[in-house]
Amino acid sequence: MDKMLYTVKEVAEIMHSNTNYVYELIRRGFLPAMKLGCYKVRAKALEQFLAESEGKDLTDLTAIKELPIEK
Repeated sequence: MDKMLYTVKEVAEIMHSNTNYVYELIRRGFLPAMKLGCYKVRAKALEQFLAESEGKDLTDLTAIKELPIEK
């Protein structure tokens, strides 16, 4: 069975990011999470976040921009 829940550390590894960034995504409401001892993120919530974030620059969470696409 595939995993249903990921820890913040696992999410950071999947996203090739760091845990502080994942906590910031959670804190700002971009990535839904629950606390079961420690924060957990549902696999479906992570998939939805990644799909919705595709094509965006999330470097600065206070000023999210569309990525420039050259044709």
